[in-house]
Amino acid sequence: MGGVWAPKVNAGPHKKRECLPIAVILRDKLKYALTGKECQQICMERCVKVDGKVRTDQKFPAGFMDVIELEKSGDIFRLLFDIKGRFVLHRVSKDEGAYKLCKVKKTFISSNKIPVCVTHDGRTIRYPDPDVKSNDTIKIDIATGKMGEIIKFGVGSMVMITSGNNCGRIGQLMHIEKHEGSFNIATVQDTKGNSFCTRLNNVFAIGSGNVPEITLPKGRGIKKDIIQERTEAVARGDLDM
Repeated sequence: MGGVWAPKVNAGPHKKRECLPIAVILRDKLKYALTGKECQQICMERCVKVDGKVRTDQKFPAGFMDVIELEKSGDIFRLLFDIKGRFVLHRVSKDEGAYKLCKVKKTFISSNKIPVCVTHDGRTIRYPDPDVKSNDTIKIDIATGKMGEIIKFGVGSMVMITSGNNCGRIGQLMHIEKHEGSFNIATVQDTKGNSFCTRLNNVFAIGSGNVPEITLPKGRGIKKDIIQERTEAVARGDLDM
């Protein structure tokens, strides 16, 4: 990014520290605009959809798992993390862009005795499946907003880390340590056999076993150490020995 200033997101479904404004996506990630004014024009022409809804606010927050659609160019992206914990726009097909995964933050009985679950992107779903518990992941149809299948959270689930030092890493949940009065800790093992620990709140189930419900971004969530990165860069010809 050039310059000193960056657009601050407006209030929306994601936390300020866990999202990108549409202006940054259009200008700095996709290079579809050169200036903030151009981003505003693209949005006001109703070209940008986030989760199936047209968004004309260039500072609207798009966060993890959101589907961003640009109908005029035929692009559909899912916002995920790369292995270094940075937001990455992962291109998906039209079929895959029709749904998104949402982590259940809490379930409760609201007034008038209506069962409700709240997801990580601020959705409140009434009358969810009674099997849904907090930390589970549900598949949501973007067009209708209705809940589809449930990915149960537990040992053996395929998970992605959404915060902390290991943000963007993908692996299998091996163990959960419960600490009363403190943070529960999850142990995750990636496909290369590397184990790491993180807080339970940072873990997002994306599939069961080794089968993810979404296509994975470049690198498939496997973190390389600096020596592996260097040897690969030399093999590509980016570095001289």
